[in-house]
Amino acid sequence: MKRVLFIDRDRTIIKEPSDEQIDSFEKLEFYPNVFQYLSKIANELDFELVMITNQDGLGTEVYPENTFWPVHNFILKTFLTEGVSFTEQFIDPTFAKDTAPTRKPNTELLTNYSSS
Repeated sequence: MKRVLFIDRDRTIIKEPSDEQIDSFEKLEFYPNVFQYLSKIANELDFELVMITNQDGLGTEVYPENTFWPVHNFILKTFLTEGVSFTEQFIDPTFAKDTAPTRKPNTELLTNYSSS
């Protein structure tokens, strides 16, 4: 059975700005060496890579999807050109105040990875 590496998008592979929204290309900044190391993990180790991220209010007027998807898709495409693909992506659009069971650090989005 392949092991799973859950990777948080913001603050792990890309730097998160103070407003916590990567809603423009100007705000996008990858961490140094992230491509080198994730590529090494993806190509040399037996891990399934799964991206998980909280995106406060995604799909609302405070964070419209049309500002999220172009940047997010660019991130994925950039990693793919470096040999890094994510088997799945889990994006939680709730706010912290919602205390949703799907919001990290809770694990409701990942139930298909847990055994009963």
